[in-house]
Amino acid sequence: MFRFANIDALYLLGIIPVLVILYIFLFSRQKKAIKKLIDPVFIDSLIPLRATGRSHFKFIILIFALISLIIAIARPQFGSRLQEIKREGIEIILALDVSRSMLAEDIKPNRLERAKQAVVSLVNRMEDDKIGMIIFAGDAYTQLPITTDYISAKMFLSDISPEIVSKQGTAIAAAIELGSKSFTQDTEASKVIVVISDGESHEGDAVKAAKMAAEKGIKVYTIGMGSPTGAPVPLSRYGGSQAGFLKDRNGEVVISKMDPGMLSQIASAGDGKFFGASTGNVGLNQLYNDLNKLNTSEIETKVYSEYDDQFQYFVLFSLVLLLLDLFSLERKSRFLKRFSLFGSNK
Repeated sequence: MFRFANIDALYLLGIIPVLVILYIFLFSRQKKAIKKLIDPVFIDSLIPLRATGRSHFKFIILIFALISLIIAIARPQFGSRLQEIKREGIEIILALDVSRSMLAEDIKPNRLERAKQAVVSLVNRMEDDKIGMIIFAGDAYTQLPITTDYISAKMFLSDISPEIVSKQGTAIAAAIELGSKSFTQDTEASKVIVVISDGESHEGDAVKAAKMAAEKGIKVYTIGMGSPTGAPVPLSRYGGSQAGFLKDRNGEVVISKMDPGMLSQIASAGDGKFFGASTGNVGLNQLYNDLNKLNTSEIETKVYSEYDDQFQYFVLFSLVLLLLDLFSLERKSRFLKRFSLFGSNK
């Protein structure tokens, strides 16, 4: 196949007829001016070095050099074809807690932002694995279906906040159940669910959900965001300004604590591991090392190969024409008569 990568540059070809018309106009004007000053009979004797045909030839050379250069700017390309690229990797579903308790600031800047940073770091390390993303609070939702598009995975993260879910809570069980259904069917690749949460699960039986996932060959890892001492949960007004902290029915400020016990139980039931996060460490190195030990499977995808640029040939052609123009004399030369590109100098 053939295409121009910068096809808009071809609009520059519109200046070619303008230059041709301008050249014809100026040449005609010059010719008339000479005839007014000199009798045509005496032109050759008075201007012996005049070579009109050579001027036209040099102009044609310049026009073709310009056309070739414009085509080069448009970047002609050849060679696109459908190829099968085979990859070996695992499939990972990231289940990210977006409940309000994830806004607690015992991990800076807060639990949710630190978790998003950790996800970006994890995605940056991936090469041939497939990734999917689930967000959960009071219920679980698919944010990104399983894919190898790492750029989209990182883009989706920027819009994640507690406001994008309508029901608050921490439904880890629902996230694991949804994750178990989100993997590619009929593949032997290792399947992993990574739950990133503070562990304050109030909905469903997360341990039972993890055990059921393990029975299907799906490992469940957990990363605990927060500290055992905890922190208050900030509330936000419309526009983003803080409006105090979350309080219970008695008017006391609620202190949200990371529950390592619950997260450890979930990971143990899911045949995975629990990693506790802190300000400087989110357990990524340990998690990544564990994931690298899992069995990989051939993942086959179809992509288009890159187009091959061919502009360099047009640039070279333009340079050759410009050199030809440089060494072509517009007027007859007694000194270079023997070296002229037009032998007889007529």
